[in-house]
Amino acid sequence: MQNGAQMPTAGRRIGVFYVMLTVFLCGLLIGSSWNLGHDKGSRQRNPPLPPGTAPLGPPQVWDYNTLPQKLRDFLLHMRCRSYPVLLNQLGACAGKPFLLLAVKWLVPHLERRQAIRETRGRAGVVWSRTVVTLFLLGSAASSHDFPDLRGVLGHEAQTHRDLLQWDYRDTFFNLTLKDLLFHGRLTLCCPQAQSILKGDDDVFVNTRRIIEYLEGLSGVQAKDLFIGDVISGAGPQRDPKLKYFISESVFVGQYPPYAGGGGYLHSGQLALRLFNVSARVILYPIDGVYTGMCLRKLGLVPQRHVGFKTFGTEKKYRRNPCAHRTLTLVHSRTPGRVFSWLYLTENPFHMGGSACFVFSVSCY
Repeated sequence: MQNGAQMPTAGRRIGVFYVMLTVFLCGLLIGSSWNLGHDKGSRQRNPPLPPGTAPLGPPQVWDYNTLPQKLRDFLLHMRCRSYPVLLNQLGACAGKPFLLLAVKWLVPHLERRQAIRETRGRAGVVWSRTVVTLFLLGSAASSHDFPDLRGVLGHEAQTHRDLLQWDYRDTFFNLTLKDLLFHGRLTLCCPQAQSILKGDDDVFVNTRRIIEYLEGLSGVQAKDLFIGDVISGAGPQRDPKLKYFISESVFVGQYPPYAGGGGYLHSGQLALRLFNVSARVILYPIDGVYTGMCLRKLGLVPQRHVGFKTFGTEKKYRRNPCAHRTLTLVHSRTPGRVFSWLYLTENPFHMGGSACFVFSVSCY
C-alpha cells in the first residue's frame, strides 16, 4: 500500500470493531471493580437488592440525593479505609496487658476522659492485673462545629499518653471506621493485649467484675471471646427521622446477631482476626452491626452476657449502687452523673437497709 493511501473498507470495519470491543471490555472491568472482595451471595445490583447486602457507594444507591446528609457523607467516603495518624501511642502497652480499655467518642469530651482516667480507666496495676486505657478520636476542627482544641489535645496527649487520633471527620456514622482504624493499629501499639473492652465514653463500667470474669475463662474460651448485650433478629430502621435510619437502597434484609455498640468485651486475638476479615466486608454505618457482619464472616456468633445493659437499667435501679454491683457495663450515663463507688472491705455500704459491698466502678 502506498503512503497516504486509505485503508480498505473491510480493514476500517475491523478496526472500529476492535475499538468498540475494547471500550466494552473496559466498561465491564470498571463495573465489576465495585464488587471486588465480596462473596457471590453479596453482589450488589440496582433495585431490588438481594437480602442482607449493602452497596459499595453512590453509584448503586438510586435515591442517594434524597438521603440524609450524614448517610450521604458515609456512602461517599466509605471506600476510604486509610487516614493519617495525628496522635500515636506506640509505647502505650509495655509488656502484655491483661485488659485494654478502648474508649470511643469525641475530641471535645475532655471532662469525660478525665473522669474515666480517675475511675474505671485508671492505668497500671488494677486488682493485680495490668490495665491500659486508650481513647480513640477522629479530627474535630473548628469547621466541624467544634472549637479548635488542637492545642489542648496536644497537651493532653503529652501529659497522659493515652490518645490515638486519626485525621478523619468524627461523626456517628464513622464509628465503624474508628473500629477499623483501631484494629489496624493494634499490631503496632498494643499487639499483646489479652482482652479488649471497647465502648463509648458515656457508659458505666465495673472493671473489677470484668477482670474476675476473664480470670475464670479457660484458654479455649478466651481465644474466641466476644460478649455483650446481643441483639438478634433486628433489621434497619426505615424512618428518616430516626438516628439509625438506613434506606432500602443501602441495605435489605436482617442484621446478623450483634452486640450493642455501647460496649462489648472480646479477646485480643479476635481483634486482629476482625481486622483481617474486614477487608472482605464492606463498611456499614452502624458500628455494632458491622462488627456482627465481620463475626459472621469468621463463622462466630457474639455471646449474650446478662451483665451488659446497653439500653440501660430499670428507672428504679439507676441510682442504686447495690443494683449495679453485679452488672458489667451499662449505657448510657452522662458526665453530670459521674460518680465512683469504692470497694469497702471493712465498712459495708448501706443502701435501702441492706449491706452492699461495692466494687471499684464508675458511672458516666
